[in-house]
Amino acid sequence: MPSGFLIDSRVLITVFEVPGRKGLTTSMLMQQRIRQLEGQGMSHARIARELHVSRTTVVKYASREDFSPRPAGRAGRTLIDSGYAEIVEGWLTADLRLPRKQRHTAMRVWQRLRDEHGFEGSYPSVQRWVKRWRERHRAESEGYARLAWAPG
Repeated sequence: MPSGFLIDSRVLITVFEVPGRKGLTTSMLMQQRIRQLEGQGMSHARIARELHVSRTTVVKYASREDFSPRPAGRAGRTLIDSGYAEIVEGWLTADLRLPRKQRHTAMRVWQRLRDEHGFEGSYPSVQRWVKRWRERHRAESEGYARLAWAPG
């Protein structure tokens, strides 16, 4: 069942409630209306009733100062940028001669970098770098030999 509310004397907004649909974004017009009604001294509960939104939505938009979108996070430095790549590459290259169970894990690489070289980067960045390095240096598989015997 649609309901409407007046933004100003010229604009009537019609709100359709969609059963079972939570988490829909709140339009900029709705956000402005919440701010306007809150500025007029109306309680959050009353604004929520009149605009057919939850009280938590009203609180969220009534208290917000800055409505500009947040800038995307900057890309972090990689191991190559910070000069640790040669060290790690040496460890991983030496590991190729060792049995698989004795090789460095990404966690061990991160711990050694942190403890021995004062590395301040995050574990996930080391993990991604080690994963890419291993994909580039994967040993060629010799395949398998099909074994077949005659029945009986």
